[in-house]
Amino acid sequence: MSKKDARHRAIESIVRSDRVRTQREIVERLAERGFSCTQATASRDIAELGLCKSSEGYYVVRVEHNLYRLVYELVSDVERVSNFCVIRTKFGSAIVVADAIDRARLDDVVGTIAGKDTVLAICASDESAARIESHLQSLTHGREGER
Repeated sequence: MSKKDARHRAIESIVRSDRVRTQREIVERLAERGFSCTQATASRDIAELGLCKSSEGYYVVRVEHNLYRLVYELVSDVERVSNFCVIRTKFGSAIVVADAIDRARLDDVVGTIAGKDTVLAICASDESAARIESHLQSLTHGREGER
């Protein structure tokens, strides 16, 4: 793997695990992982990776941006059971949410099964399921008053 490919993977990992708002933060996080680059290089990498900003101002991988929007709009509840996450959606929306989860290729999710209003996300471990539960709940958090 080339240095550039390794740096790209590191950037994707950073924006998936940390909430970063600026290119400078990405450069700092890369340095913590042993990558030395300028802000201009990070800017080019961001463009090449197709990263975009979420509505909260954080960098996200574009396919995950779609997931975030769908979770915010369609998911009503997330509950972890062992290494599974049970995701409740608006009626008829489960397949769309499951597809977005699958396309996002989240490290913690092995696969999904969808019904009409429920998605079962199969995670690699109990810890993975806990991370996914927390992550998805944080995306629906802004709607607490609507429920």
